[in-house]
Amino acid sequence: MGGFNLQELMSKAKAQYESLQKKMQETVVEAASGGGTVTAKMDGRKQLLSLRIDPEAVKSGDVEMLQDLVLAAINEAARKVDAQMQSTVGGMRGGLKLPGLFLPPIKIFFTHPSPTHQCTF
Repeated sequence: MGGFNLQELMSKAKAQYESLQKKMQETVVEAASGGGTVTAKMDGRKQLLSLRIDPEAVKSGDVEMLQDLVLAAINEAARKVDAQMQSTVGGMRGGLKLPGLFLPPIKIFFTHPSPTHQCTF
């Protein structure tokens, strides 16, 4: 008869957690908006790694449109991270669906002629 080994279970859980953390750091997604006018690159921890804005978009002077494009690119990158992490975690859980997977939110601050705006994703 096999006994329940809590220490072995905890060791396996820790190894899976460390594996997930490593995959989150290694995962990089890229998303664009406005036909490539704005491109956001984000890692699996939802850290924004880079944001590229086509200089022509800045020349237009349409700040609101540019803000919308930035938000759209970042939101799409975050959705891609979620999808990739769900796929990774799903494989680790053997397909068992567990609600409440916590992925840290990201906060973005930007300023323009009106007061500072903050968005949490």
